[in-house]
Parts: sequence; C-alpha cells; structure tokens
Amino acid sequence: MRVLVVGSGGREHALVRAIAQSPMVTALFCAPGNPGIAPLATLVPIPAADVDALTSFAAANAIDLVVPGPEAPLVAGLADHLAARGVRCCGPSAAAARLEGSKQFAKEVADAAGIPTARWEAFTDSHHALDFVQRRGAPLVVKADGLAAGKGVVVAQTVAEAEAAVIACLRDKAFGHAGATVVIEECLVGHEVSVFALCDGRDAIFLGAARDYKRVGDGDIGPNTGGMGAIAPPPGFTHDTQALVMETIIRPALAEMARRGMPFTGILFAGLMLTEQGPKLIEFNVRFGDPEAETLLPLLASDLVPALVAACQGDIAGATLTWRAEASVSVVMAGAGYPNAYQRGSVIGGLERAAAGDEVSVFHAGTRTDGDKIVADGGRVLVVNAMAPSLVQARERAYAAVDAIVWPEGFCRRDIGSHF
Repeated sequence: MRVLVVGSGGREHALVRAIAQSPMVTALFCAPGNPGIAPLATLVPIPAADVDALTSFAAANAIDLVVPGPEAPLVAGLADHLAARGVRCCGPSAAAARLEGSKQFAKEVADAAGIPTARWEAFTDSHHALDFVQRRGAPLVVKADGLAAGKGVVVAQTVAEAEAAVIACLRDKAFGHAGATVVIEECLVGHEVSVFALCDGRDAIFLGAARDYKRVGDGDIGPNTGGMGAIAPPPGFTHDTQALVMETIIRPALAEMARRGMPFTGILFAGLMLTEQGPKLIEFNVRFGDPEAETLLPLLASDLVPALVAACQGDIAGATLTWRAEASVSVVMAGAGYPNAYQRGSVIGGLERAAAGDEVSVFHAGTRTDGDKIVADGGRVLVVNAMAPSLVQARERAYAAVDAIVWPEGFCRRDIGSHF
C-alpha cells in the first residue's frame, strides 16, 4: 500500500512511525512533515490546509490511503475531495467533521443522541450572552463555536472572566468567524480523560484513553495550551468505564450522525469529564489528540494499518488491535513564552542521546533544519515519551530523556504524571 499522512507535528510523527512498521506499506509519504519524520517517510512540500493540492498529489501518485492528522483539512472537506477522486481517507466528511468544527452542532448531536453532557446555550448577540452569564453566575465555560487553534475555550471561575470571554468573541472578534457564535455551558467537575475510537460509520473499536495536561504551568496554573503532556492509561479509567463510554457516548453519536445522513468514519476523540454521575461529554474532536497520539501509539503492539483500512471499508468490527501492558508518559517541550509570543530558530541538541533507549521516543512537533542543525520552529517543539511497567518508572524515564536534551530556550512542566 501507498500511504499519505497529512500534517507536520508530533501527532503526525507518531502516526508515521506506527504506519511505517506495517508490512502492508510499500511507500509512505507525509505532507508537509518535519525533520523527525524525514527518516521514515518521503516529505511532500504541501501545507496540510491545501486540500486541492493534497488531493491532486494523492491521485497522481496512486495513494491507496490518506491519514489526516489535524482537523482543519477535514473540516475543509479533504475526505470529500479524495472520495471524488477514488482515494480512501481515514477521516470524516466535511459534514461529519462539524462535530469538531462547530461546538453548537456537537452539543445538538449529543442532546439528540441522549449523550450525557453539560447544560448549555448558544448565543450570537453579546447582550443576550452577558445577560445569561449574569443570571447563571460562575463558574462557566465559554467556547468559541468554530476552530480557534485550541485558544477559544475559557473556563471562567468568576462572572467577570466569563463576561470578558464573551466580549472577546462577540464584540472584539478575537477569533474572527470562529467566534461569531459562543457556547456557554455549565462547568463540569471531575477528572478529564481523552477517549479515542476508530469508526467505520456504523460501529467503532476502542483506540485508547489518555489524560492530558492543558495548563502551561506546574500545578495546573496559567493559560490553557494545546497540551503540555499526557499519561496513559488514565488512573481510574477501568474496563467497565471504557465499556460505558463506548455504549453511552461513542456508539450513540455514531447512530445519530448516521441518522442525519452524515456517517462518521475515522478517529473520533471524545473529551470527557469523569463526574460523580458518570462520564459526561465535554467536546468531540474528529482526529487523534496531540500529545495523546504520542502517548498512546508507542503502546500499540499490533499493526495499525489493517484497522485503518477496515474503518474505511465499513468493517471495523473485524479489526483487532493489541496493546502493551505498560504505562506511557509524554512531556512536551515548548519555546519560552508559549502559549503567547515565542521565538523561533534556537538550536536544539542532544536529541540522539535523549532517545537512546528502546523505551524512549522523541517526537518532533515544531522543528526545522538549519544546515545540519535542528532548530525550534513552533510553540510546542518536542514531545518526549517514555514507557515502563509503572507510571512512576515511565515518568522517571521521560524526565531523564528531557534532561538529556540541550535547549536552554525551551521549557516543560515538571509535574506530568505526578498527580491526576
């Protein structure tokens, strides 16, 4: 098989590495990729957002399977364009990708399917939204309806914070069209967990669960980020909880999407809160998480590609995946200043030494080459993953690898995996 992975971050590095191990794959490409991916796949200089160019490349190069990493090309219709050219894509149509592209749509689907979720209201008028905030009080969660690069969600502990978030979206247009509608919902209490399922439009198989750390600082302080680390499996996430999530959240969502004439194919990511009343949906995403992919995929002990193909062919029930019975910890290294302004171009050393052990991987999330050097080229730059028989051991290995990396301009949280 000839496979194309779309994207350039740590998630795509992890996907490429997993796919490259399949004996089914005869040629592997990544668009646009990064320096960490280069030894594993042929890099194609096409941006992940250029749906037309990606489709043309796939058709011209006899690609058998496209695996998108980020959500933006899916929301823009990459799967639809590929289908029109006869190319399989393990990702949802643009209509189905609205589960991530519109938080209001996702909440409507959840309500129609009977999926437990937070109470919510949607607003396009700031006066009505501010009146709702005053009447409901805090805490509240204020979300820009559309894609906002992970920055459109505010967990407001006070009325003033909620009001500021509403004004930023609806009056100041801080997120452009993505913030033209805001969803305001109750703040769920419990432990967050990310659950992934591989879907074929009708059914799904469990693809793993992880807990990520969104806040930038130790002790969960500071602004939200794209994710500063993750652990798997999440403590307290039992087989019974897994079964409950599949039966009360994942499969009802698939049934409702099929009922609406937009069956969901690909990786469905359910962000959940494990509350005292049971698992409740926070949001849906339509692709693998990041850094969850870098945390879960190293644990995969079987071939991923047959399962991806089975999802595309509507036969996921016949697919099987096996996993290593170990703990996995990922630590994100980011550029100073992230998630606000950060500098590019600082030199990173010690990467080979950091990844010297069989149980340690360093995934490139925001790097580029400068001659023979690897330099930072993003906010989240590296994801250091380690596996071990216990969470404590995996954490120790991950931070030992972090400390082997020479990058004075970088930083990381020091408490990933130390509390849940």
